[in-house]
Amino acid sequence: MRPQKYLQLRLSLGHLRLASCVFPLVSVLLLSGCAEKQVRVRPWATAIAVRPHLVRPLPTTPPDLPEIEAPELTLQFPPLPSPLSISRQPVRPRVPAPPAPEAAGSNKPSAPSLEPELSAQEVAAAQQQINDSVMIARRNLDAAKGRSLNPTQADLTSKVSSFLQESKLAARDGDWTRARNLAKKARVLSEELAASL
Repeated sequence: MRPQKYLQLRLSLGHLRLASCVFPLVSVLLLSGCAEKQVRVRPWATAIAVRPHLVRPLPTTPPDLPEIEAPELTLQFPPLPSPLSISRQPVRPRVPAPPAPEAAGSNKPSAPSLEPELSAQEVAAAQQQINDSVMIARRNLDAAKGRSLNPTQADLTSKVSSFLQESKLAARDGDWTRARNLAKKARVLSEELAASL
C-alpha cells in the first residue's frame, strides 16, 4: 500500500509542475491578443480613394400625423433697478439699550402679596401638617436610600427631595399655604415610592 500512495503523490506533484508551467504560457497567449484583427491605418494620401458609404435619408414625418404648431413663448423679466437708485448703508451694530435712569424720589411700592393671611391657629395647624408630611416623606426617603432604584424610583426620589427643599424655603419666607402644599406633594410621592420598593 505504501508504494501506491507514493506513486499517487509523485503523479500529483508531476501534474502540479506541469500546470505551473503551462498556465503562464496560456495566459500570455490569451492576453497578447489576436494578430489578424489589427486595425489597418490608411495614410491620408489614399483617403481620397476610399468611397464613402452613403446612407439613404430617413423619411421626414409620417403622413398620417397632423402637424402641431408650437405655442409662441416669450420670456418676461421685470426691469432691472437703476444702479443709481440703490443706496448702500453700513449695517448698524446691535448694542443693548442703556437702562433708563431712575428718579431718586420715585420708589415704587413692592408688589402686593397674593397669599391669604392666616390666623395664629391656622398657622399652627399648617405648621403641624407640614411637620407631619415632612416626617413621613423623610422616613420613606430613608427607606429607599440603601436600595438600587430603577429610573422611575430615582426620579420620584429626586422630586420628593426637591419638594421638601421648596417647602422648607416657603416656610422660611412665611408662605405657610405654599409650604403645606409642597410638603403634601412630597408626602404623596414618597408614599408612592415606598409602595414601589
